[in-house]
Amino acid sequence: MDDYLQKILRARVYDVAIETPLDKAKNLSKKLGNDIWLKREDLQQVFSFKLRGAYNRMAQLNPQELAKGVVASSAGNHAQGVALSAAHLKCKSVIVMPVTTPLMKTEAVKALKAEVILYGDTYDESYEKALQISKDQGLTFIHPFDDPEVIAGQGTIGIEILRQSENPPNAIYIAIGGGGLISGVAAYVKSLWPNVEIIGVEPEDSCAMSQSLEAGKIVELDQIGLFADGVAVKKVGANTFSLTQKYVDSIVKVSTDEICAAIKDVFEDTRSILEPAGALAVAGLKADVSKRNLTNMNLVAIACGANMNFARLRFVAERAELGEEKETMLAIEIPEKAGSLKEICQLLGKRNFTEFSYRMSEGNSAYIFMGLEVKDLSDRQNLVQKLQKNGLKCLDLSNDELSKMHLRHMVGGRLPTKRKIISQGSLKELLYRFEFPERPGALMRFVNAMRPQWSISIFHYRNHGADIGRIVIGVLVAEEDLEEWDKFLKNVGYKSFDETNNPAYEMFLGAQS
Repeated sequence: MDDYLQKILRARVYDVAIETPLDKAKNLSKKLGNDIWLKREDLQQVFSFKLRGAYNRMAQLNPQELAKGVVASSAGNHAQGVALSAAHLKCKSVIVMPVTTPLMKTEAVKALKAEVILYGDTYDESYEKALQISKDQGLTFIHPFDDPEVIAGQGTIGIEILRQSENPPNAIYIAIGGGGLISGVAAYVKSLWPNVEIIGVEPEDSCAMSQSLEAGKIVELDQIGLFADGVAVKKVGANTFSLTQKYVDSIVKVSTDEICAAIKDVFEDTRSILEPAGALAVAGLKADVSKRNLTNMNLVAIACGANMNFARLRFVAERAELGEEKETMLAIEIPEKAGSLKEICQLLGKRNFTEFSYRMSEGNSAYIFMGLEVKDLSDRQNLVQKLQKNGLKCLDLSNDELSKMHLRHMVGGRLPTKRKIISQGSLKELLYRFEFPERPGALMRFVNAMRPQWSISIFHYRNHGADIGRIVIGVLVAEEDLEEWDKFLKNVGYKSFDETNNPAYEMFLGAQS
């Protein structure tokens, strides 16, 4: 600790960084019954804390190293931090970014006079490329998190929080990707105020640090979710893992919907829009307050970034209400007869609808897909019970990813009656969700890999301005070809989810018997 404390106290960051404010989130404080403070790292000139660590590392370079230049791999915030630092130090910078990186991020780095090389579909591929360039050209590699001087630069945020707080906070919530930010802040805060809880926050689908802590060793994840792309790391660093083991009290994991709700909360307090990773600490704070029933506490969340693609706001707005438990999505079966719609509307009373989809169908039953405003989780559960007690078959889809991402936009069509399209019952419709890199040719590669006799029966895709594309596909496959389909899934290399037995699919899109 002494070594890191000295490094943090000596860290050079303010040539390029500013001391960001610690602002009280008045609306969120009132809603949660605690004093909530936001450390506004989104106000840095590159809209992220990352320039602190990057500059501190680069400020330690000798004249010969500066003359040769630096190289880094990043999909966004670290890239801008390195590029800005290089511009200030007047040295060459090369940034390797995945080809899937949104144009806004690559243009921001180019505007800082860095050379941008697009390579690979993932961060890991661009990382290996950057290491090779470092070796071939003699450039100094600037690691995004697992470097003592990078960690020390991020630790200066801890200095500011303690200086700006009238009283020691009860807890500080910090996003975890590779672990550089939480390691630096924890090392400093624990040295002066050891009773302050340091609580890390990770997405449920990108939790390399918590899995490593549970295993007692560094674990590399096979797959990671990319919604909070700023913390989408398969493997944490050796230095950051060790520091987190020593100084972090606990880690909270949150869902995509909870992150979206946190973005909305910060917007309502500040009129600023954080990126998903930037709002991660706020989401974790909210989840922890709810889980532990915290009241009258002094709680700090580091708002660590605001490099948000405008196109992603549509997705965030859709999911924020679900993340706050203020909306529920339901599938309801009603008798296909005159007056049924009126009866269910009367049963729902004065609740506001957010969505309502219905299509007349064959048979004695019809299915309605609806979104409704609710007060909280308890209200949602009571609503479902009320509908079921009145004889209605009701399925709560609020936590079903297929329904939230795709099905809500597809309700209204079915596969024709089986006897009309599936001869002798030998074909089976399989339904899968896929995630693939959002780059030219990715979808064509997918389609070309499929066997020509497999007919596509369902297809849905929406662009959310992210690094990955999300599609749902229905495919008619003969029973004797099911092994070939399994081989296709393995060979195509895209993350997939089998939704064939999802009850929402069966209700709204499956073949009629």
